[in-house]
Amino acid sequence: MTPFVWYSSEVGAALKQLQVDASGLSSTEAGQRLAQYGANALPEKRRRTLLALFLSQFRDFMIMVLLAAAVISGVVGEPEDTIAILVIVILNAIVGSVQERRAENAIAALHKMTAPSARVLRDGQVTTLEATELVPGDVVLLEAGSIVPADLRLLEVEELLTDESALTGESVASRKQAEAVEGAGLPPADQASMAFRGCLVTSGSGTGLVVATAQDTEMGRIAELLSSEPKVKTPLQQRLARFGRYLALAVLGICAIVFTAGLLQGQPTLLMFLTAVSLAVAAIPEAMPAVITVSLALGARKLTRHRALIRNLPAVETLGSVTCICADKTGTLTRNRMTVEAFYCDGQRLAELQQEGVATELGQAIALNNDVLQEAGEPVGEPTELALFIAAQQAGFDKDSLSVGCPRLGALPFDSERKRMSTLHGLGDAVVAYVKGAPEQVIPLCTGFYGEGAAPAIDQQALLAEADSLAAEGYRVLAFARRELGSLPAEPSPEEVEQQLDFLGLVALIDPPRDEVPQAVADCLTAGIKPMMITGDHPGTALAIARRLGIVEDGGEAVSGEQLAAADDEALQQIVGTARVFARVTPEQKLRIVKALQQRGEFVAMTGDGVNDAPALKRANIGIAMGQKGTDVAREAADMVLLDDNFATIVSAVREGRSIFDNIRKFIKDTMSSNSGEIWTLLLAPFMGLPIPLLPIHILWINLVTDGLPGLAFSAEPAEPGIMRRPPRPPQENIFAHGMWQHIIWVGLYIAGISIAAMAWAIDREAAYWQTVVFTVLTVSQLFHSIAVRAETASLLRIGLFSNPPMLLAVSITLLLQLAVIYLPALNSVFHTQPLPVLDLLACLALSSTVLVVVEVEKYLVRRRLIYQGNG
Repeated sequence: MTPFVWYSSEVGAALKQLQVDASGLSSTEAGQRLAQYGANALPEKRRRTLLALFLSQFRDFMIMVLLAAAVISGVVGEPEDTIAILVIVILNAIVGSVQERRAENAIAALHKMTAPSARVLRDGQVTTLEATELVPGDVVLLEAGSIVPADLRLLEVEELLTDESALTGESVASRKQAEAVEGAGLPPADQASMAFRGCLVTSGSGTGLVVATAQDTEMGRIAELLSSEPKVKTPLQQRLARFGRYLALAVLGICAIVFTAGLLQGQPTLLMFLTAVSLAVAAIPEAMPAVITVSLALGARKLTRHRALIRNLPAVETLGSVTCICADKTGTLTRNRMTVEAFYCDGQRLAELQQEGVATELGQAIALNNDVLQEAGEPVGEPTELALFIAAQQAGFDKDSLSVGCPRLGALPFDSERKRMSTLHGLGDAVVAYVKGAPEQVIPLCTGFYGEGAAPAIDQQALLAEADSLAAEGYRVLAFARRELGSLPAEPSPEEVEQQLDFLGLVALIDPPRDEVPQAVADCLTAGIKPMMITGDHPGTALAIARRLGIVEDGGEAVSGEQLAAADDEALQQIVGTARVFARVTPEQKLRIVKALQQRGEFVAMTGDGVNDAPALKRANIGIAMGQKGTDVAREAADMVLLDDNFATIVSAVREGRSIFDNIRKFIKDTMSSNSGEIWTLLLAPFMGLPIPLLPIHILWINLVTDGLPGLAFSAEPAEPGIMRRPPRPPQENIFAHGMWQHIIWVGLYIAGISIAAMAWAIDREAAYWQTVVFTVLTVSQLFHSIAVRAETASLLRIGLFSNPPMLLAVSITLLLQLAVIYLPALNSVFHTQPLPVLDLLACLALSSTVLVVVEVEKYLVRRRLIYQGNG
């Protein structure tokens, strides 16, 4: 059965469909319908308890591996490690619980966006009811300042305007009508005969028939989308999950080999078991969650200084991996404030009005044919009227001053059929009428130009072509005209006043782009990020703004919501691969676009401020809401809030995100190379006929001091040069890409080689402290490696040894702790170490420092290869 289309049906048909008349329902019938349809409230899912949210965080594979490491640490007698791991895991679970609770709060905020009460016709009387008691068939009375309590088919309107920007993305208040609107599948922005739940009545009044309540409303459909969409894992979360699985399997295999090799060599079973278990603990970088959390927290703190509030810590890193930014137009790329930008009079375009000739009369017409009022010294009115008032005032045409010599005597208000407004003013003994409206409605009524020496007739087609040209540039165009009357008509009518007009000019208005956005868009393009515009606004307006910003070039086209509705999922994937502007889209279509991009392998950032943006904000890899003009619903669904609504802040966040991901990779590169050195040392020494190089406590100590402070110091590493001149890392790229796994293997082998060589040298000299030698070389070589990998390819000389003071401090403290373990008698017995002669200590330090040299050589070779590829 074809569903009933309310906006395109006549008032009588709508009333008949719901079996009601314009006087409303009876209380008895309303009660029956309330039982049938239910309360006019958005359904709320049962919210999980904080304990349930907390426990659900432990299902992550990497968390399970860390918990296993905590148990093993306790078994081998290292309760400090157990406590440290448990604290880190619990903190991560708390952060995750808070983030999930935030997602639920987005739904709760949407539920609050409704009218607490409504004026309704019941039993033929006007009564005030709780909005939850409304049912289909109720007749609701609307007035300025009220919130629409349900979806309404308008029955009568009187200059009714509603602010639907939160729902549709339109920056201009929507003018409503009672007449049916023709067309199939129109988006809410074009349904002028409808008023939607949660929207504010900005002016005028009217009555409307309730046609949808609760989840059947436009707002209800958005709530359903919001609650059904899961939050996509961040790139880092996905990469670390894969890393954890691979690491666990590798550790189990290596431990089995070490245990078996020891037994074959005749080592005690208990010793080899403890050694294998200690190696497992060492191989798992339990400091990683702490390093990642600290890195993200520091990044979030930096972004706060740039007026960006991070609501979800992983979002900082996610921005660094984003490949496209889908930006809502209104309030995000533009100022969300209508502004007059151009005038056309005397046959030419003007950037500003001059007080001479026809321009003077046009300025007076703009100022006087205006309904803006002054309240507490501030102009108040509908956005378009306000823009005209400000433009006239800035040009020196003050409404109050002009009204003294040219007082308003009457007016013909705007209506949707005429699309014109006229005001009549006293001018000495005569009366002048100023007319404004849509060019296609005003220009055909003009018979000449205003002013001395004006031609007796005008070229209407030329003026309409000029209006069309301005409209094609994204402007909203109004035409102004005037007519002198001998006297004030007794009952002014359009037929009497609005004829034989003298044309004054055209005024072009637009919601202009923010000043800083073009540069931000250019920076995105330089960084390899595709900026895209997704808006509920008109395609022509959207395309014009997109051209100004550099999102599309001349010749680019906008894809309309109608085209999206006709495209299946496969066709949509093709469309999003090339299109950069999407206009007149519904919330469902915004969501489809985000999903289609993700299916193409993109990592998507979505910006927005309205309720209509919330489902896409939640689905996107990172949702970015506006802090000043955004709705609570959008902010709750987002990962990041721009406190100054400044699109350019996103570029700073991208830079910070890339730097954080680089630093996390450096930490993984450092710790896995170090762990690799320990593993190779334990694996290869027995095969060379040497004893087991280290005791379990040595392994655990190395793991503690080399992964701890130096690891955290990576979070303070400054961004590398040129970080915003490279493309985003492919979303599917492995965290070990760009030669990292090769580096881990060969550096591990090198560290193992010098450690085993030092061990063999000490044993050959029959030094009783041979185990302390290999213990020292393994520890110190890892510290030199931490310094070496502070930059991916840049040399240490270029980035500067002192550019990361926390790293120098961490290395110094770790070295002092190692010396304490070697030379303090109290620690000798605990760690089974012996003091080293000074020369032997210097030899160990010199041998360990070669790690820095060989890694610098590697970076030099990589730089040469990159230069060769660039030139090739």
